[in-house]
Amino acid sequence: MAAKRSDTMFRVLVTDNLSPQGLDVLKGHSDIEVVYHPELAKDPAALKEALREADGIVIRSGTKLKADILDGQTRLKVVARAGVGVDNVDLAAATRQGIIVCNTPDGNTISTAEHTIAMMMAMCRNIAPAAQSMNEGKWDRKSFTGTQLAGKTIGIIGVGRIGLEVAKRCRGLQMTVLGSDPFLTAERAAQHGVELCPDLDEMLPRCDFLTVHTHLSPETQGLINADRLKKMKPTARLINVARGGIIDEEALANAIEAGEIAGAAIDVFSKEPPPADMKLTKLPQVLCTPHLGASTEEAQEQVALEAAAIVANFLTKNEVRSAVNMVPISGPELEKARPFLDLSYRLGMLIAQICRGESIKNAQLQFRGEVTAQPVKLITSAFTSGLLSSALDQNVSIVNADVMATDRGIPINATTFNESGAFSSLVTVTVETDKGTRSVSGTTFGTDFLRLVRFNEFQMDAYLDGLMLVYSHNDRPGLIGAIGTVFGKHGVNICHMALGRETKQQGGKAIAVFNLDNRPSDEALKEVAGHEEVLRVELVQLPEAGAPLPWLGL
Repeated sequence: MAAKRSDTMFRVLVTDNLSPQGLDVLKGHSDIEVVYHPELAKDPAALKEALREADGIVIRSGTKLKADILDGQTRLKVVARAGVGVDNVDLAAATRQGIIVCNTPDGNTISTAEHTIAMMMAMCRNIAPAAQSMNEGKWDRKSFTGTQLAGKTIGIIGVGRIGLEVAKRCRGLQMTVLGSDPFLTAERAAQHGVELCPDLDEMLPRCDFLTVHTHLSPETQGLINADRLKKMKPTARLINVARGGIIDEEALANAIEAGEIAGAAIDVFSKEPPPADMKLTKLPQVLCTPHLGASTEEAQEQVALEAAAIVANFLTKNEVRSAVNMVPISGPELEKARPFLDLSYRLGMLIAQICRGESIKNAQLQFRGEVTAQPVKLITSAFTSGLLSSALDQNVSIVNADVMATDRGIPINATTFNESGAFSSLVTVTVETDKGTRSVSGTTFGTDFLRLVRFNEFQMDAYLDGLMLVYSHNDRPGLIGAIGTVFGKHGVNICHMALGRETKQQGGKAIAVFNLDNRPSDEALKEVAGHEEVLRVELVQLPEAGAPLPWLGL
């Protein structure tokens, strides 16, 4: 963390247009010198040079803090982004330099939620075309008959900060609110008047309206596709004020043209600005706005105030808030803990994918042996980061993962045991869901090799990296050969295989983990799952062996 400079004032650089109220917060500190140079956002060389004399910097989206600019910045200690997204900051480079990167996740929450409601209302009451008709001198009431919201059902995908604010407003409109979020407990959802629906496909046919409030990731890209649109009512309408690409834009346009969906209100697009010939924006049933979710005076002022306060409090009080990368730790300590951070992170990712579609209630971690001498709290946070990273709309790191789990009512507890047992170090994770309990254990061999050594009650020795096929089955002769034949037929290469069975005797239940070089087709997976002795098949994607941790770059 930063130490207060005794020889001079702190210098804070502001390189994007910032609300005057935010500047006033910084200027209100007698020991902070504010250097306001928005033009530096367009001059990387000058920006890098100016940062050499800065203790902190406040930016918006215009300033790009890439690795080459952050490299060698020994004085810079904190970056505050006045907004949510930090994709214009190289987090790994910042962490390596010991620079805390913070965002302002709450500043635009209300504005985005209000824009969601505004879009829904305007779409249902044909506000835009009716206003345009009036501008053209017409008086046409019959063409713009609308739809009432009271008594309707809205489904919210992603019930986080913004999703909960949308839910609150929808309840005020006398709507029934359904929620799909694997990291929100039914109890916490009920507190907010939301009926939690663990299965998205079962929720869709019930919705008169569907709004998405999750982040864009490989798992959420095209989350609402042609198949899922067909499951909805032909009178249903969709709203997207989150990220472009979560709803398949071409599939949505086709569904509206075919009468499968009544309409949509879209504020964000997979490419911005969208192409001029984009079919979706031309349809009369679609209301579009140019990414206005956070474009209010209040939101811009609030994120400026938050960013300024974050920097000021960090420099003058050593307070860290809303950090999206790791709290500083010395190089030797970090290097020693890295294998265990990586192991726990991968166990979190593994169990999250194994429990896909289930509502997670809590997680228990047990640390045994040499790992207990490492920073267990950080290692636990690394697990939580892996557990949550694929489902949330924020950057999940070992700094903010615990808070985000708490916000969703998911307790994460850890216990340490000094005795080592069969392994010099062992990390065991047990997760309780609405469908039961899952447990996995992992260990490290040296500093580079991570192993999965237990899956529920089955002992094994599997590589904890890359693409993994996990399947439970009856322990019968010929099964492995049969699956190998299927994969051979479909061009899938198996690079490693690990087996575990219930007892030392043949028969009973067993489990296998195949590490694969390439992703099987849906047809290949269906053929494997259809084998009479196979009970369950899961495809899990973990980082490749030796891949850097996303918030460390190590």
